[in-house]
Amino acid sequence: QVQLVESGGGLVQPGGSLRLSCTASGITLNYHAIGWFRRASGKERGGVQCISASDGSTFVPNSVKGRFTISRDNAKNTVYLQMNTLKPEDTAIYYCAASPRIPPRCAPDEYDYWGQGTQVTVSS
Repeated sequence: QVQLVESGGGLVQPGGSLRLSCTASGITLNYHAIGWFRRASGKERGGVQCISASDGSTFVPNSVKGRFTISRDNAKNTVYLQMNTLKPEDTAIYYCAASPRIPPRCAPDEYDYWGQGTQVTVSS
């Protein structure tokens, strides 16, 4: 049974940082494309960072470019999302997802396995 578990969310002030973790069981993340997605209240789920399994190439939308970074720790079967210079508009539930294929887009419908999400709130 595949399970992805996110952690690391919480309340942070604008300008602060958080590191989200996504730990998997039942699959080896190193062999999967990984995506971090978020859903803000009243909005659709959107991609904030995706990384391929084959060559490590990443998709980073302009909204988080230079602030968010994805990384892998294969020994721990864990993927991280380092989020710096957080803004109130980054407030959302953040999800990690995995796909055994090569997703052509950093889009939710390209990913098969999902975590339960972790809340990130950026507020003073």
